[in-house]
Amino acid sequence: MYFEPYDIIVVGAGHAGCEAAAAAANMGSKVLLITMDMRLMASMSCNPAMGGIAKGQIVREIDALGGYSGIVSDRTMIQFRMLNKSKGPAMWSPRCQSDKTMFSNEWRSLLEQTPNVDFWQDTVTGLLVAGDQVKGVKTMMGGEIEAKAVILTNGTFLNGLIHIGEQSFSGGRMGEVAVHGISEQLKDLGFEVKRLKTGTPVRIDGRTIDFDRLIEQKGDEEVVGFSYTETFRIQKQRSCWIAHTSLKVHDTLRKGFKYSPMFNGRIQGVGPRYCPSIEDKIERFSGKDSHQLFVEPEGWTTEEYYLNGFSSSLPDYIQYEALRQIQGFENAKIFRPGYAIEYDFFPPEQLYHSLETRLVHGLYFAGQVNGTTGYEEAACQGLMAGINASLALRDEKPLVLSRYEAYIGVLIDDLITKGVDEPYRMFTSRAEHRILLRQDNADARLTEMSYKLGLAKEDRYQKYCEKKQMVEEIKALLNETYAYPDEINGLLEQNGSSRIEQKAKLAYILLRPQLGLQDMIMALPTLESFRNADRFLKECLKEAEIQIKYDSYIQKENELSDKLRRLENVKLPKDFDYHGLQSLSYESREKLNRYQPETLGQASRISGISPADINVLAIFLGR
Repeated sequence: MYFEPYDIIVVGAGHAGCEAAAAAANMGSKVLLITMDMRLMASMSCNPAMGGIAKGQIVREIDALGGYSGIVSDRTMIQFRMLNKSKGPAMWSPRCQSDKTMFSNEWRSLLEQTPNVDFWQDTVTGLLVAGDQVKGVKTMMGGEIEAKAVILTNGTFLNGLIHIGEQSFSGGRMGEVAVHGISEQLKDLGFEVKRLKTGTPVRIDGRTIDFDRLIEQKGDEEVVGFSYTETFRIQKQRSCWIAHTSLKVHDTLRKGFKYSPMFNGRIQGVGPRYCPSIEDKIERFSGKDSHQLFVEPEGWTTEEYYLNGFSSSLPDYIQYEALRQIQGFENAKIFRPGYAIEYDFFPPEQLYHSLETRLVHGLYFAGQVNGTTGYEEAACQGLMAGINASLALRDEKPLVLSRYEAYIGVLIDDLITKGVDEPYRMFTSRAEHRILLRQDNADARLTEMSYKLGLAKEDRYQKYCEKKQMVEEIKALLNETYAYPDEINGLLEQNGSSRIEQKAKLAYILLRPQLGLQDMIMALPTLESFRNADRFLKECLKEAEIQIKYDSYIQKENELSDKLRRLENVKLPKDFDYHGLQSLSYESREKLNRYQPETLGQASRISGISPADINVLAIFLGR
């Protein structure tokens, strides 16, 4: 097979690879996406869901930047929930259950409709490298395909090793072969290679579950969705269910601990702290008599269910025996057992913030190969790698999102400046300025940026401009319109708020926590025109309400971020030898030499770098 040279080759068609290919192609690069199985693009190899705490914000940011994950999620969801609605809007996080087969098929369809993307089903076994420049890839079929840039998104496939009890065998996922050769070559090139571990639970035949003994968890009545475009919104939803383990279940699982690869030392990789296996939870929280489990359907037309919270690498017969002691699962049958998988990753300190490697120009890493876990974390890295590889081919500076602009910026900055000693998962607590990084305003933060890159198309940008204008008009109306005591006091009393004695602006009244804008719309004749709002207008009304209610907090956060942003504008010398700065501690010199931060702000976030060290650097720079 003869291949013409490509601008960019993307290795792997998981969530990172699909977003990377789409972004690069939409920016005009000629892209080849190589995958071992074209039927499994963006496969949901773990739980059938997108979004969640902080992860939902990432999906909305991907969408605002012109990525596809939000669109695919909206088109294939079977349930939607906005999490944390009892808290402030900085904590609201969209999440959906997906039909995992539809999800993969929809991704493939979108990519096949994307100009500039070619496909090749094969296994990449090595890279073509000349000096410190990547030149393409080598494949199992014997092909050598040239490219100006390569993005590696291999997920858990690099030297993947699956564990079930005392059984261990090579594999990238259950039923799929692992990839050998790439890690070994990169190690020879000077890259550090380490091991991590993740896992997955049993898949259950829903026909054998007694749902009457479980707690039903329905979706929201209002399906907000992820994409800012006019995507389809489901009219019906499938329920999830809640179950619980017991001491009897725990005792049964303990019988298998002596066969556990986690406890007998056969697994060397570190697992995710925030998504532990059930045996790990039993050990770590030994005082708990029960753990909550979520029973999640995997699609519209399948009876396969995912038991979230029951991830395990114990022998299959132990998993099965323990499962049948959970209330509602007494007669359960399984499609396949849970398992753990170990795989290679490359500590992300070896990357620039563009996700290009420091050792080989034109080579980018994205997803689990960087030590992250989760579809959303992988997808946003793929998007950024695709964008930056395309920008590099244009000789333009990379797009590096700051911690004040996006959760994506927080994630990448954490990876590069702090590294990982366990699979990284995003949480709202990781973002210092989360009130600025809300799920509702991702378009306001990122769409204009995406439009300038050529990713967000004209229609998307115009819709963003219309929304921005409409929000300002609604805010102006609420700031200019008065409510009188006789028309508003009934509503105030009904909601447990004190009466007013004289007229007051609607925006002022809206500051009361007991009152929402929708309450005022239904009660006040002056807002009657908003009562039958379409989806677009509802979105604008909600955004205007958040901006008014939290204006003082947002202003304070903006002032703080402006002060801290000054550090980000102070550039540090490239490839500087910090050992010459004797005023720094030895540990600080070692870390600064290793990470080579690009700005004073990045240096300040490296673990072990003190404020005194930052002062030394500032003085050295003449600041």
